[in-house]
Amino acid sequence: MIILPAIDLYEKKAVRLLKGDYANMTVYSDDPLAIARDFVSFGATHIHMVDLEGAKDGTTPNLDVVTAIAQNTPLFTEIGGGIRTMETVENYLNNGVDRVILGTAAVNDRAFLEQAVGRYGSRIAVGADVKDGFIAIKGWLEKSALSLEDFLRQMQALGVKNIICTDISKDGAMKGTNLALYQKLSEHFTMDLTASGGVSSMDDVKNLKKMNLYGAIIGKAYYTGAIDLKEAIEVAK
Repeated sequence: MIILPAIDLYEKKAVRLLKGDYANMTVYSDDPLAIARDFVSFGATHIHMVDLEGAKDGTTPNLDVVTAIAQNTPLFTEIGGGIRTMETVENYLNNGVDRVILGTAAVNDRAFLEQAVGRYGSRIAVGADVKDGFIAIKGWLEKSALSLEDFLRQMQALGVKNIICTDISKDGAMKGTNLALYQKLSEHFTMDLTASGGVSSMDDVKNLKKMNLYGAIIGKAYYTGAIDLKEAIEVAK
């Protein structure tokens, strides 16, 4: 299992939200590139980034920060948040990003999703952000009418290879991840599944690894020191 330490970007800073609430934001660093280099020093091979401003309005205000990390570290770089046009997809992929994550667009613009997957294959991942069993969109500000299972069935049928599934109720709360959810999904779907939201202890990492998941995203637990990143990466191998 791959550990993907996370950087959430807002106004070019590394921040974290509590349960997706923009009013409940903590700024951890003014230098996201330095944080990414720290990840490398701890043995990380991958990084997960979210442009929180982009997630709300579909723009790329942190493109230069993402590009700097992609081009100045050896990390496999993935980015989500506000990617709603082929121009944005290509902008990221042509600037050194390895994989882009479609969230709102995967729900609201199926033609775009099909075009992106058709052109770029496994370089397109889909974010399945779950709120009360349904897919949330637009920076988690709206709940769609699609259930998680129905959405994932549709994604698998479309040829999506990689799903990042976030239980919003767990995100940033430091009370453990939704193990039952990931166990269920790993049994029913063949896509590469990354667990996100509430991975806050070494027990979480060990339990997710037992499920043979593709990856686990570690965010707030790294910044608060609750998880030793180097140890988590070793345990997950």
